[in-house]
Amino acid sequence: MIKVVRGNPTPEELAAALAVVRTRAAAAAAAASAAPGPERTDEWADPASTIPRRRLPHPGPRAWRTSYWPR
Repeated sequence: MIKVVRGNPTPEELAAALAVVRTRAAAAAAAASAAPGPERTDEWADPASTIPRRRLPHPGPRAWRTSYWPR
């Protein structure tokens, strides 16, 4: 239900305002039904899991020396 609180709109102004409200509501409903939401991926299939997790060398005067050391 839409209620005019202030002013005295003409029937054309009221029809235009109602058309905007209905169009926005229809667009929001279409967007909500079109977007299924984020898909949950399996952790085993995550490509980031193939990267070895290791500590990086701390910055310092000889950090370049330890950057190639195997861990």
